[in-house]
Amino acid sequence: MEMNRDTQGIFITATGTDVGKTYVSALLVKLLREKGVNCGYYKPALSGLSPDLVNDVDYVAKISGGDFTLDDNVSYSFREAVSPHLASGRTGVKISLDKILNDYGKLSSKYDFIVVEGAGGITCPFSLSDETILLPEVIKTLGLDVIIVADGGLGTINSTLLTCEYAKSKGLNVKGIILNNFDCDNFMHQDNLEQVECLTGVKVIATVKNNATSLELEDCFLRGLI
Repeated sequence: MEMNRDTQGIFITATGTDVGKTYVSALLVKLLREKGVNCGYYKPALSGLSPDLVNDVDYVAKISGGDFTLDDNVSYSFREAVSPHLASGRTGVKISLDKILNDYGKLSSKYDFIVVEGAGGITCPFSLSDETILLPEVIKTLGLDVIIVADGGLGTINSTLLTCEYAKSKGLNVKGIILNNFDCDNFMHQDNLEQVECLTGVKVIATVKNNATSLELEDCFLRGLI
């Protein structure tokens, strides 16, 4: 399906697994919907699907108020909590960029803006068998700019700089960085913010404290986003 070119979007990636992509994605979708934007959510591949746990799509739907489901908003879902390339190999499912693009195209006819959440970090492999597909190929297929989610604490300068440089080397446009688990009273967190901006040349567009229920973005960035 051809994409609706009037639909805009952003791709949420991170410096690694369990940094807070889903949490931040949910808050971003919630913010945009509160601003009156017809905003949707899409996840190309979801691993760790368990009846005992709330999956990413249901979590984003609950936080944002969106009508999102596994059937409509995810292309590939797997029970095992492993990388998409490994999960697909173990289940015999071939991951296709054409399917991802087609599914995204269907959603683009329904929404004016789509927040797309990746899997793992920026190099996450989707396929390493017949075709090598790493996360940057997925992002470029969808034609989206990137927001990087990073932790606010120790080690984030290294991981964020490496993630930014790799993304840029693959021709991706990094629109901004969001620091999760950020403590504005912590001197190290404050320094991390300053050094991350200085070393990457990318603006930290938001900081998110623990258990935050909302995301604050500057109006100038919001206007540039939507």
